Amino acid sequence: MVIVKHYPLGDLAIVLSFGDNISEAVNAQVRRVAAALDTYSKPGILEYVSAYTTITIYYDPLIVGYEELFETLQNLLESTPDLESFPISEKEIPVYYNGPDLSYVAQQNGLSEAEVIQIHSKREYLVYMMGFVPGFPYLGGMDSRIATARKQVPRLKIEAGAVGIAGEQTGVYPIETPGGWQIIGHTPLQLFDRDRDKPSFLEAGDRVRFVPIDKEEFDHLKEYHYGH
Repeated sequence: MVIVKHYPLGDLAIVLSFGDNISEAVNAQVRRVAAALDTYSKPGILEYVSAYTTITIYYDPLIVGYEELFETLQNLLESTPDLESFPISEKEIPVYYNGPDLSYVAQQNGLSEAEVIQIHSKREYLVYMMGFVPGFPYLGGMDSRIATARKQVPRLKIEAGAVGIAGEQTGVYPIETPGGWQIIGHTPLQLFDRDRDKPSFLEAGDRVRFVPIDKEEFDHLKEYHYGH
């Protein structure tokens, strides 16, 4: 595995870059570094933040220096297996396609609302990274036929479970927050709960499918997930 580029981020972090283009192959390299760091227990490394094409590792400069850390990372990766040896987690997210922007997404792309729903729910998506707020997944692999730009003026409040589109990305708001994505539906699942052993339902590397449901099923599932 070759680290294309590395550079310091201030005096407390190192950024590893694997290219400039967003792709599953590049993101697999990022996730391989993350997998290696998850099994690394020596002192000095504090935390890491994964993105589409980079991973930033924060460290304690009183314990480990920049060049020493980079060499350690290279050696660590040499002993880390390819991602093919890791299990793939496939998850389904039920969606009631009742979003306030569903008609706008349809109009912008010359489609009917039913066609937008069919196209959005047909694909399998990759969770490229988590970010923005705890538990928010950035999903790649969306069909370009329903790509729609973010809102020019973000909403001040988007409820938890809202399924949105921004450009050629789709994602799900795990908690109530402001946001500018085009909301096409809602899931009754609770994607983030800090009281669970694993607070986030999704993590980078997961494969996701959206499953259309009706209002009755949505109400039933929401009562089940949020009523406990």
